[in-house]
Amino acid sequence: MVNIMCMPDEQLVAAYAQGNNEAFDVLLRRHQDRVFNYILKIVKNEDVANDVFQETFVKAIMTIKQGRYTENGKFPAWITRIAHNLIIDFYRQEKSENLQSCDVEEVDILNKKELSQETIEDTIITDQIHQDVKHLVTVLPESQKEVLLMRYYRNMSFKEIADATGVSINTALGRMRYAILNMRRIAQEKDIVLTL
Repeated sequence: MVNIMCMPDEQLVAAYAQGNNEAFDVLLRRHQDRVFNYILKIVKNEDVANDVFQETFVKAIMTIKQGRYTENGKFPAWITRIAHNLIIDFYRQEKSENLQSCDVEEVDILNKKELSQETIEDTIITDQIHQDVKHLVTVLPESQKEVLLMRYYRNMSFKEIADATGVSINTALGRMRYAILNMRRIAQEKDIVLTL
């Protein structure tokens, strides 16, 4: 019998999916310090880091139990990605809750988020979104990728795209539509959020 402590991550995930709770305990012990330190480094608040950390592993448990974990040999990257997305969600939530009541008389109307400089959290989120979009573009079929790059990165009109690629305008529009639909589908499958 193989010692559970020596099993690779992917075997532990499979064992946990089949009902072996000890397998998840081993995964948690194996990765908890690295994941917690990653979260703490970004949020810089131990209470928030603890909340995000717990939510990360709860989400991992749910995903594995629902059979939605895709085995790719990269459990550490996957669990870190969950943590990262939850950090982004935390900052979005905090941003949306940072609203003033109309009943408060001493509200400075110039004290608005839109009028202030971008925060470090906004920069982190924006950078992550750009990285995610670039990654999503790379996995598109070549014809869709070509149209998308011409439209958004070269600012070409659909007529110019059609002329450059030797297809009709309708075909160019169709490829663009499918590119966007594919990117949305892949983002949803991989739990990637593409908005601030």
